[in-house]
Amino acid sequence: MKTILIVEDNEKNMKLARDILRAKGYATLEAVNGETGVRLALEARGVSRRYQLGDRLLSVLQEVSLTVAVGEFLVIEGASGSGKTTLLSLLSGLDKPSQGRVLVEGRDITAVSEDGLAPLRNRTFGFVFQSFHLIPALSAIENISLPAELAGAPRALERARTLMERVGLAQRADSFPHQLSGGEKQRVALCRALINRPRILFADEPTGNLDSENGRVVLDLLREFHREMGVTLVLVTHNAAIAQTAGRIIRLRDGRVVGEERHAP
Repeated sequence: MKTILIVEDNEKNMKLARDILRAKGYATLEAVNGETGVRLALEARGVSRRYQLGDRLLSVLQEVSLTVAVGEFLVIEGASGSGKTTLLSLLSGLDKPSQGRVLVEGRDITAVSEDGLAPLRNRTFGFVFQSFHLIPALSAIENISLPAELAGAPRALERARTLMERVGLAQRADSFPHQLSGGEKQRVALCRALINRPRILFADEPTGNLDSENGRVVLDLLREFHREMGVTLVLVTHNAAIAQTAGRIIRLRDGRVVGEERHAP
């Protein structure tokens, strides 16, 4: 049976679409908050993460629940050891919770296999990491185009070149990672994250290895792409000034949500 994801702002429209599709023999998934009518990109329901270290059980996250709306810019803020990167890993399917559930656009991914998650990560998600994670043997443009080529997308190099021009790196297309500055590496990594036009972009301390000027450039680009592409942006940081640029902030301490702050768009 083919499954269709229904994304609707209005509960009445949701019910109508569901009834029509089910009458035609389709299964449906619904990514909408029933209380507010807000379309959801991500949802965590009581997620915890524990690690066994010898005889010791280390609890990193404790029953965290949150939702992320489609097109939202959310910052997860916390000090080192607060559990923010672990939460990002759970939301993006890079790790699995010890308890609780994670939903992506209405689909529960908690028990999905690695093989099942791989296409989701390559097509639905984009990732920007603090340490860049570029492949040393590939040029900048080859690093960017690789996810598109793996997905079988047409004109991968052309799309990569367009992105490089957009971030001011057109002249660095054939440079290898060791020939790039930190700021240039992170802009390449950002282009790579966007090459498959993801609906959700995860950024883990994207300015953490950069000086203040390059950090500002990368943050400005993230915000511009968020607005221009309508991509849902989830950014992890310990930096309070960066957090203030988001539409909403979730604060973590010792593996628990201890605060939330909303800003006008």
